[in-house]
Amino acid sequence: MTKLNLFKYGRFFFLCITLMSVVACNPYQSDEETVITSTVVDGSTNNNFVILPQENPYMLRTTFRANDLDLETPLRCNVNWKTQEMVQILPHNTVSFKIERNDINDPLPNFEVRNFSFDNIPAEQALLKLTQEANITLVAKDAPYPNLYGKNLNGSFAEVVDMVAKSADLFYRYDAKTNSIILNRRASFTLYVPSSRTILLGFLDVLRGAGITDIVTNWRDYTISFDANLNTINKINELISDFEDNPTMVMYDVSVFRVIAKEPCGVVWNDLLKDFKFGTIATAQTGVIGRMLTVTNDLSIEQLKKFVAKYATIQDISEGRFIVPTRWFSRFDVGRCGKLDNMEYPLSILAKASTEKNGRIYSEITLDTTEGEITRFKLRNKLGENFLLIGLPSEIFGSAPQGSETIVFIVPRLVRMLKTDEKIKNKI
Repeated sequence: MTKLNLFKYGRFFFLCITLMSVVACNPYQSDEETVITSTVVDGSTNNNFVILPQENPYMLRTTFRANDLDLETPLRCNVNWKTQEMVQILPHNTVSFKIERNDINDPLPNFEVRNFSFDNIPAEQALLKLTQEANITLVAKDAPYPNLYGKNLNGSFAEVVDMVAKSADLFYRYDAKTNSIILNRRASFTLYVPSSRTILLGFLDVLRGAGITDIVTNWRDYTISFDANLNTINKINELISDFEDNPTMVMYDVSVFRVIAKEPCGVVWNDLLKDFKFGTIATAQTGVIGRMLTVTNDLSIEQLKKFVAKYATIQDISEGRFIVPTRWFSRFDVGRCGKLDNMEYPLSILAKASTEKNGRIYSEITLDTTEGEITRFKLRNKLGENFLLIGLPSEIFGSAPQGSETIVFIVPRLVRMLKTDEKIKNKI
């Protein structure tokens, strides 16, 4: 074989190897074909083609390191278990709460409405009847809306529109440029809170407890922006009013860990009664799944892990804190302070709290996942008593070794907010 032929074959071999390497390293390749379908209108096929990308593990997504960035982590995911203040007093400035709608809403035309009536028709039809007389275009973004009945409504045009919209739990905004009223079940709002990280965390937890997840928080301006329906906005206004009258919150420090038993019999929880003096466990309540113990500070997180280590190996899952204004629901998502690959990542802990006389706290603790509620407990404890949930099979969350349990340790504390005009240094 000549040198020229060797060069040609060598070059061809090199190109083949290079091409194979590029294909093998391409993180966005798919084993499935792209499907092209044609759109069909009234049973006939037209020439507009739609390309449908196939679901595959290599599709372009935000990198997981970018998704890992969470501005709440330094505040939420650090718990000092050695120093547990049962009552914490934190100052906040005297700036009042304020909630504002973000949408541009021009003033409605100013004229009087007399004897406006409608009988059991959808809200958008009632408003259409009203706006047609004013020659205003009505846009109902997510209709149909509830049926309403109204008789002899009087007042300004703005008052009557507001009355009908609120009756159907709707938001509206008027665009003067297009002379149109836009209806929607949800609207965008910004909540301004006093300059306190604790208060800000508390209201974030309340919003999540209300099911609002699309939240943007500004930690410099102490504002929270979100979309909500009218019912949620009314509850937030009620919360603000309650907090102004009673600025007390309950903070729950949480540790979640998994134990994998060394023996088939698992952790012998009855031995807690041998290792700790009688009275350390004040109550033991059985739920749908698991048992919730009320324990004194003698059974600290450190002592608990030392006890468990005799029977099982321990895998830390998550630890953090969440804050509950009294009489409200808040939510702690375990995955916010844990790794993405943990089975317990979808687990959430919800709590409703209220303070009672003699330093007692009433708590409703619920555990749920995206699949639904797991278990629920109603608890009443004194300051200095903590909650220990045992007997929660790890297989609830996925494939787990035999004898695995997921343990939840919760320390309730009181946080009292104090108004001040002095410069504030945040303590959380």
